Amino acid sequence: MILGAIEAGGTKFVCAVGDEHGRIHKREVFPTTVPEETMANVIEFFRPHGIEAIGVGSFGPIDLRPSSPTYGYITSTPKQAWTNFDFVGTLKQYFPVPIGFDTDVNAAALGELRWGAAQGLDSCLYMTVGTGIGVGAVVEGRLLHGLLHPEMGHIVVRRHPDDAFAGICPYHGDCLEGMASGPAIERRWGKKGAELAARNEVWELEAFYLAQAIADYIFILSPEKVIVGGGVMKQTHVLPLVHRYVQEWLGGYIQHEAVLTNIEAYIVLPGLGDNAGISGALALAAAALE
Repeated sequence: MILGAIEAGGTKFVCAVGDEHGRIHKREVFPTTVPEETMANVIEFFRPHGIEAIGVGSFGPIDLRPSSPTYGYITSTPKQAWTNFDFVGTLKQYFPVPIGFDTDVNAAALGELRWGAAQGLDSCLYMTVGTGIGVGAVVEGRLLHGLLHPEMGHIVVRRHPDDAFAGICPYHGDCLEGMASGPAIERRWGKKGAELAARNEVWELEAFYLAQAIADYIFILSPEKVIVGGGVMKQTHVLPLVHRYVQEWLGGYIQHEAVLTNIEAYIVLPGLGDNAGISGALALAAAALE
């Protein structure tokens, strides 16, 4: 199979040509500007390759309901130029092939299940912590959808008793994304995360919020593997703090060795590294073709 893959992010688009085994043959990155310019780059990238299907993992919110008149659209995104943009319809104008469409984090979860840290399992959860916080999940082998799609980055979290930060989410203020995303770190401390690497109090607070959310996800979905990626997690000293806080938040209630004695192998960084999303988009393309 000759498959196209798009990881559509708020700051950049990653496009790749690959196959059903997750092998990437060609890859390019474009900045996310306005739809006309960005999609022109995408179309030009794919045009010479004779692709048989395309998989798209997109920032959102997006419409995933096939019966909906706005299926395949980016809907109420904070990126105003992309509001109500017909992503799938635009691609089909130029490429009349099957198109798999899902959230960027669902695509990453699928990529990790097929070829990464969750390979061989039936369920996993993928959390990205960067410009925003998003979470995708595979449950019993299927990507998790529902009324719309999960928005687990916007759950309400219990505030740390010493934290007076108001939060930055324009919708909820001090939800998880408002308190623990990369921009929230910068707003709270006055510097980007990369400049705060040596300040332990920054990462203790960050782990406090991330672990609280992960504990909630474990209670609700009981995933067989939790994978945490994104730019903030490039600070490798954060993950051991998350492990400790997750165990504290769970409070011994989840009686499983993965949590009690082997949490370092249960909550992990992406096995595919920065290719989780684009690999998942290849998996979406393969599924659409099949």
